[in-house]
Amino acid sequence: MQPIVRIIVAAAGVGFALGGGLATANAAGAQSAAYPDRPIRFIVPFVAGAGTDMTARTVAQKLTEYFGHQVVVDNRPGAAGTIGMELTAKSAPDGYTIVLVSASHTVNPALYKKPAYDLVRDFAPVSQMTAQPYCLTVHASVPAKTVKELIALAKSKPGTLTYGSSGTGGLSHLAGALFSLLAKIEWIHVPYKGGAAAINDLLGGQINSQFTTIIGTVQHVKAGRMRWLAISTARRSRAAPELPTVAEAGVPGFDVGGWYGILAPAKTPQPVVTFLSKAVIKALAAPDVGDRFAIDGSEPVGRTPEDFSAHIKSEIAKWAKVVKETGVRAE
Repeated sequence: MQPIVRIIVAAAGVGFALGGGLATANAAGAQSAAYPDRPIRFIVPFVAGAGTDMTARTVAQKLTEYFGHQVVVDNRPGAAGTIGMELTAKSAPDGYTIVLVSASHTVNPALYKKPAYDLVRDFAPVSQMTAQPYCLTVHASVPAKTVKELIALAKSKPGTLTYGSSGTGGLSHLAGALFSLLAKIEWIHVPYKGGAAAINDLLGGQINSQFTTIIGTVQHVKAGRMRWLAISTARRSRAAPELPTVAEAGVPGFDVGGWYGILAPAKTPQPVVTFLSKAVIKALAAPDVGDRFAIDGSEPVGRTPEDFSAHIKSEIAKWAKVVKETGVRAE
């Protein structure tokens, strides 16, 4: 996996300049013109109000300020993000349609035999926007206070502990399946139609545990209704630095993290892709953007198109291996 290009470093090296909110990029097959010279559609293949939506709107607002033209968020949810992705793939490759891609999209090639799009072939990577960990969270009634205690409890009562997820094949499901595999425990998966529904049942004690977002459970943890045991990523979270990683806490090799990025249709002219990438990196470097992302435990990231492309390919390979080893199947 290519190293993450952190935004503070990346932004310093791009030489980004905006004259009156505009910069020039020559689009193939078109006359030379200031790009962008009209609104850009930013497709979000998930429902409004979700973390994906907040991320997209935060970045879109900054880009609108830079460009002098609206970057309009267009929510196109459905079919696990497929509808919005397919719509983008079929759009004109002129820089006026972009799409938010999430880490979950890199799982789909391993789950579906005939996907509606090819994540590598049909898109041009622009930049990764965020990285966010999950928390291994248990209901307050679960006696385990650490990851090792949770594993011991699961082994002492095989087939009794449950974990919820946002749906079969989603990252929270894959995180649980990978944890079960590496910890060698029997952990019963309970899929829901969205992470919020799963958290509600975790709060009510209908399920024992879940890999949750920080923002989705922080108030419940503070109120003593839930307990965080560890962070899912390979390094600790700035939002909860006191929490060990799952790997540190007793499951070596465990590393699962969500992320959001931006893609354009394949064959979008490289000067346009480069221009968009530099603009996104500049937006991510803005302090108010970082502060906004920190609310849900996300961290701004900046990648060049080349680095982001390598990251996507490595994630596809990673999840293909996990799906094969765990036997996860799409519904």
